[in-house]
Amino acid sequence: MIILDRIALALVIIGALNWGSIGLFGFDAVAWIGGGQLAVFSRIVYTIVALAGIWCISMLFRPADETVVSRD
Repeated sequence: MIILDRIALALVIIGALNWGSIGLFGFDAVAWIGGGQLAVFSRIVYTIVALAGIWCISMLFRPADETVVSRD
C-alpha cells in the first residue's frame, strides 16, 4: 500500500503546483496541456488528482507505524 500512497502524494503535489500556478499567474497547466478545462483529458486528470487527494486524507488517520518502512 506504500506505493499507492506515494503515487497519491505525487498527484496531490502536482495538483497543488497547478493550483499555485493558477493563483499566482492565472495559468492552468492541466488545461493548457489538455486542450481546455472542459476537454475530456483535462477532466480525467482533475478527477484523478481529486481521488488522490481523497486517498491522502486517509493517511492523516493511520497509525504512524503503518507508514514507516523498515529498511533492514
